[in-house]
Formats: sequence, structure tokens, C-alpha cells
Amino acid sequence: MTDDTLPDLTSCDREPIHLLGRVQSFGCLVGLTLDWMVSCHSQNAPAMLGRAPDAEPMIGAPAAEVFGGDLMHRLRNRIQMLRAGQGVEVISRVALPTGQHDISLHVSGDTVVLELEPHRGDNPEDTVSTVRRIIERVSRYAAPGRLFEDAAYFLQLDTGFDRVMFYRFLEDGAGEVIAEARAPGMESYMGLRYPASDIPRQARALYLRQTIRLIADSSDVGSPVSPVTDVSGRIIDLSSSVLRAVSPVHLAYLRNMGVAASMSISIIVEGRLWGLIACHHRTPLVLSQVRRNAAELFGQMFSLVLQAKLLEEERQHDDRVRDLCAAITRAAIPEGPMGRMLLDCVQEFTPLLEADGVATVIEGVVATRGKVPETPVILALARALNRTPTGQVYATDHLAALDPATAAHAEHASGLLAIPVSRLPRDYILFFRGEVRRKVTWAGNPQKPASSTLPGGQLSPRTSFAAWQEEVTGHSEAWTPAQRRVAGQLRVSLLEVVLRLTDEASRLRKSAGEKQELLISELNHRVRNILGLVRGLVSQTTTGEISTAEMVVVLESRIQALARAHDQITRDNWSPASLRELVRVEAECWQFERRDRVIVTGRDMLLMPTAFSAVALVIHELMTNSAKYGALSGPRGEVHVSLVADADDALILDWTEVGGPTVVEPTRRGFGSTIIERSIPFELQGEAEVSYRPEGLSARFWVPAVHVRPGAADDDVTALPAPAAAAAPLIAPRRVLVLEDNLVIAMDAEGIFRDLGAETVVLAASNAQAAQHLQAAPFDLALLDVNLGAETSFPFAEQLLAAGIPFAFASGYGEGADFPATLRSAPRFSKPYNEGTIRKVLAQMSLTGTSGAA
Repeated sequence: MTDDTLPDLTSCDREPIHLLGRVQSFGCLVGLTLDWMVSCHSQNAPAMLGRAPDAEPMIGAPAAEVFGGDLMHRLRNRIQMLRAGQGVEVISRVALPTGQHDISLHVSGDTVVLELEPHRGDNPEDTVSTVRRIIERVSRYAAPGRLFEDAAYFLQLDTGFDRVMFYRFLEDGAGEVIAEARAPGMESYMGLRYPASDIPRQARALYLRQTIRLIADSSDVGSPVSPVTDVSGRIIDLSSSVLRAVSPVHLAYLRNMGVAASMSISIIVEGRLWGLIACHHRTPLVLSQVRRNAAELFGQMFSLVLQAKLLEEERQHDDRVRDLCAAITRAAIPEGPMGRMLLDCVQEFTPLLEADGVATVIEGVVATRGKVPETPVILALARALNRTPTGQVYATDHLAALDPATAAHAEHASGLLAIPVSRLPRDYILFFRGEVRRKVTWAGNPQKPASSTLPGGQLSPRTSFAAWQEEVTGHSEAWTPAQRRVAGQLRVSLLEVVLRLTDEASRLRKSAGEKQELLISELNHRVRNILGLVRGLVSQTTTGEISTAEMVVVLESRIQALARAHDQITRDNWSPASLRELVRVEAECWQFERRDRVIVTGRDMLLMPTAFSAVALVIHELMTNSAKYGALSGPRGEVHVSLVADADDALILDWTEVGGPTVVEPTRRGFGSTIIERSIPFELQGEAEVSYRPEGLSARFWVPAVHVRPGAADDDVTALPAPAAAAAPLIAPRRVLVLEDNLVIAMDAEGIFRDLGAETVVLAASNAQAAQHLQAAPFDLALLDVNLGAETSFPFAEQLLAAGIPFAFASGYGEGADFPATLRSAPRFSKPYNEGTIRKVLAQMSLTGTSGAA
């Protein structure tokens, strides 16, 4: 069969199965107008009602003449309970000339529809009691699995059908048999799948409206209703009819399956057709109205039990999701990259969603965890997702349908659950599932639900229902509705987190805006100060009558003093640091030989890390201003610094300048003045008072106790180190390796070692070069720069340690670098360094008698 000759299966969806104009022959139909006149009836009605062959036609006759006054009274009372199109009422054991009958009545448009069938002597109380016992038993099971098995077994025993199946609808509309009870000799349909076309859309709609449907004989074409149309030309709508005849296509379908009678009971969960209970029999079977009513009651009660259990599972699931979402809200902190933070937040959802891996795509940056495709594939996938509706979770078990390029990565990316967390740009949380190759067993080939087309366009259903296996590749396990709902809840939580972090960031930016501006300005200010200071040092050093060699020594020592001042600000960043030492270092940086005119009195105070930078900036600016314009700018001026702890253990720092030039209050506040007057109040919630007295500037600062700790008591300024005695002669290493990526610094180190007597100094700029030199010949000593740009020298240091070769580290990080545990005891010193520094290191290594990490 070519594509051109394939039957149009949509004709099944368009077939008006509720307008067939016939009823099944095991009963009859009588239609009444709203003023109780007979408007239509099935052709078998007169005989079933016991009317004589020569009796007047029923059409147009008063209903009371056909049914009698007593029955009409009962019918009127029941109709009063009904509204058009809503429900069916039942009257049992109505005495008619042909015996007792059961009557079902409902309203269809302007017609009161009566359907009569012979009463079959089942006791309603017994059947209802049986239903109650079955429901009581199956409702005890905690999970739905056993629920279906036992319900099928009991229903098969109660109804007498050869086979009872529980049939669940899948996401794609197909159905799967999930439980079965069958008589001996019956072929098992357990696990088989049926294509969605087996139950057309309009049939599913009727299953929602009429929750039980009996087909007593698949060879019965039914008894026609006459007249075919009413006075308006409309065929009577039998959607709610219990006797409604069956489409010829479906009758052929049942006969092809070897089914002579069938009954379907709807399973409705939260207003949706969740599945069906399908009953099959090999011979025609008319189930009494009492048993059908009991079976319908069973279906309704079973639906409620199933719904309760599914809701309980959903509740437990939601509790878990709620706990995880709450944990996300608590754990989310505005530190580090957003993508990495979100990845840490959602990792607990990976097992809940049964995903193999997760990735975040935030502003084009990808972070991953678990089994996921490569970064370029993820970025391309994010672009493909931009075509999907905004603000909605996207789920697929066949990712190649969205992006064919992902087919090559099916092992890790066959299924995708994408959660958008922003609009512009589109950022995503992506959960991946790998490919699950599996074989699906269908009841016949699902691609051939119809075999041919009969004259008039009528379909002939397939004749084969033998198990037909299909191998499915490129697909993952399907995402369940519960998992999609979890993704929706996660999206809401993530949006709350993102919004909260955004608000928090805005608040912090607003409250810290002035501080950020201050720090940026301070960076520019300090860079210019340092450059200006170095220039001043060079200029000051070159004045006077000294030789070039002496000038180099003096200049080098002064630059070293500046470096020590910088180290003092950062060295004790994680522990309380000495305020007295801070003053000493700043004085040494600026005043050199005149530093003895800075006099510190009072007990030393230790500044906490939270306060050290702010106070250091203030002292630096005070010292700078004094050296440029204040007491220290003249020959006899002095600065008195008083450190006192008040009754609350807070710090009172008094800065008093005397003996300098006359002070004039500035007309404009520069950045340095801003630092002095506002840093401590702003950052430390302290106080600052600055007075521009003519005889000298004075300032008082109050730093809260939370930022200070008491230090050693001392009434005098801390003595500066005396000039070092001449270093004892050292035995210089003969072969030295310098690992340094800056050529100027490396050449400077080479000159120092050669001046100390080294015979060979080898320079290397990378670990690889250094390893080559080490392989060529051993060394007596290695000097290693920590940071080599794209790498550190730690791997090469490990080689030296293993070889027993002494080494030391030089770094621009000071003492703040994070060293591996095996290298933490190695000698280290800060840049810039000079010959004296190298001598001290050599002396240290010689005194300890170690080689390597001394």
C-alpha cells in the first residue's frame, strides 16, 4: 500500500458514532416529546412492549396509552430529577405485557428517551454488596500496582467476562494493558500497546459522558429508530443511550479480535479519562442492568480510590519538592558565578527527576554536572530552545526532533527537560536523559490500523492483533506529568531565588554605592601616589653628592620600605594586626631618616580584619598629608599618635601635629580628606573629628570595640630595627636555576646570584623549560616564582622536593598565596627582593640544614 492509497484514519475521528440511529437488539427505545407524545421508537419496540400486530401505530400516540397511567406517574417523577443532557435515571422491574422490564431514561434535546430491556433477575443488594467488598479490599493497598491486579480479578469473577483488562492511556494517546484477569485458554494481552487510532477522539469524549458501555453481540447491527429524523430533520442524539448501537467499523474490529461481547468502564481521575476497564467475551453476553449499574458504581468508586492514591503520591512528591525548593531558597547566596550557584541549588532535583545530568546556561556560560553533552552542543541546544514558547517548561523524550544535531549525542542527550529562568537573554536549567533502547510490543502493527477502504470511504479495521515488536532508538524514558509539574515548581522557586538575589544585589549596590566609588577612586589615587612616591624617591636619592653605586643601594632600600608598607596593609588580612606596626611602616615609607619624629604612645591595639583596611587608608592619608604639607614637611615638626581604649574597650586614636608650618583649612575637600573624615564612620560605624588648627592639624577617631582587640602595653614608640650587621660570608651555590616568567626580574636575580659567587645561573620561564634544564644537569639551588602566568611553579617544586634539591619561593602575593600542604614549609619571601633578601634566605636554609622545603 503506497502513501497515496493509505486509508484516511482521521475519518474515524469524524464518524458520528452518537448519531447512528439504531439501538442494540437486546432492548428497545421509545422517544417522547416534552408533552408526553411518542415521537419515535426502534423497530423492535412494539413487539417488546407486547403490542398487537394490528394495533394503531405508536408514533403520535399519547405516552399514557402506550405505558399506562401508573408508569407515566413514575416516569414524570424521575424526569423531574433530570435536566437535558445530564445523567440517566433507572426504574427496575416494571411490569409490562411481555414481562418485567428495566427502564433507563434520559433527556436528549427536546426528546425524553426511554430504553427498555427485559429484567434479568439479579438482586441489586447482592451486587452492591459485592462492589463494596471489592473496593474495601483493593483500597487497602498503599501503591496502585496491586490495586489493578486484584480489581481485574474480582471484576472478572463478578461479571463473568472471559477477559478483564485495565488499560491506561499514555501521553501520546496510545494505550497500554497494565493488568489482566482471563479465563483459561485466553491469550494474554498483558503489556501490549494499542495505537491512539484504536479509540478515536469522539469515542473518548463519550467515555467521559457515559462511564459504562456494553456491546452485547458484535454481530448485531441493531434495530433502526424510526422515523430517522425529527420534524426538524435532526437524527436523535444517543450520546447518553445505554443501548446505542455500535459503529460497523468497531464491530468488525471486535470480530477481528475474536470478541463477541465487550464492556468498557471509564476510569476518570480529576475529570480526565485516565484509562478504561475493558471486558471481552468469546460469545454474546447480555449483562443485566443491575450488574451493569453495579459495574458502573465499581468504576466510579475505583476511580476515586485511584485518584486518592495518586493524589497521596503527588502530595508526598510535592512535600519533597517543597522541602528541596525551600532548601534552594535558604542555600542560594549571591557569591560566585550565577550558573554555578544555580547548579549547586538544583543538583538535588536530579534524582527526583530521574535525570542523568544537568547543565546551566547563564548569559552564554555553561556549567554542568553528571552525564551531559559537550559545551558547544549545549549552547547550540539553548539557541534551538529559543524557538519554543517563552516562560514554559519544555520536555521531550526525543531531543533530535528539536535539534537534529543532537542525534550524534543520543547516549547522553536523548531526553531533555528545559526550565527557562529568564527572558532576555534566555537562560536555562537543562536536565538530560540518555538514550534507552527498548522494544515496544504492540497488539498488531500500529502503522497499519486499517487494511483497506471499502466503498463509500468506510474503513475496514486491521485483522491482525498478533504481538508486533518495534525497536525504539534515539528516545529516553518519557518525562511523567509529575516530573513536569516538579519542573514547573522548580522554575517558580528559581525565579524567586533569581529575583531575591537581584533585589539583594540592588540593595547592596545602593547601600554600598558610595563605598564602591570610594574604593575605585582609592585605587586610582593609590596608584598615582605610588608612582609619584617612586618618582620622589628617585629624585630625592639622586640629589646630593653620592656615587652611582651608593645611589642604587639607597634607592633600593627605600623602594623596599615602600613594599613593606604595602605588605603591612594585607599581611594580616585574616587575623588581628598591630596598629602600632601600621603607623611605623607608614612612617618608614614616607620619612626614612626622620621617622623618629612620629611618636606613638599608649597601649598597642590590634585591628580586626574588617577594620584594618579602612584604618590603614586613614593613617596612610594622614601620613601623606603631614609629609607633604604638615609637621613632617619641616625640619622640626612632630606627629604624636595616642592609642587609648575607652571604658567600652573601643579605640580612641588621637593624631596631633606640632612644630610644622602654619595650617590653613582647605577650601576644597579632596579625596584624601574624604578618606580621613568618612572611612571610619561609614565602614566601621565609628566617629571622626578633624581640626585644622593653625599650630598643627589634629584629629580624633573612635573605632567601636567590635573592630579592635587589646595588644601589648607600651608607652614608647616601637623601636625601628637597627641597621643589620654585616652578613657573615656564605658559601654561594655553584649552579642556580631561576624559574621566573618576567625577564627583567629574572635577569636581576641572575645578577644577584652572580654577585654572591654563583658560577652558573640558568633562567627558565615555564615548568617545562625548568624540567628540561633539570634533566640535563642537577642544581644546587632553585628560586621559584609562584605565579608563572598560565600556571604555577608548584609541579616543578614537587619534582625538586623529590630530587632533594633546595628551593625557595618568591611571590608578589606576599604571604597570602595558597600553597599545597607538601610545600607550605618551603622558604618564601615577597617581591621586590634584593641581595640582602637572598642572603637571609640562604642563611635560613643553611642554618636549618635542609634541602628543599625548609
